[in-house]
Amino acid sequence: MTTLTYLIPVALFLGALGLSGFLWALRSGQYEDLDGAAERILIERDDGAENARRSK
Repeated sequence: MTTLTYLIPVALFLGALGLSGFLWALRSGQYEDLDGAAERILIERDDGAENARRSK
């Protein structure tokens, strides 16, 4: 029973930490452009410097 007195506050602290991390990510705009990263990986860039590195 004394174990619960330690585990319950730890669980509440970890839950609050996770919730605050999620709210921080939400406020900082991490979820603004969800489709952009998925489409950006399909676009082939024509950079001369990048192509020069690959050919070496």
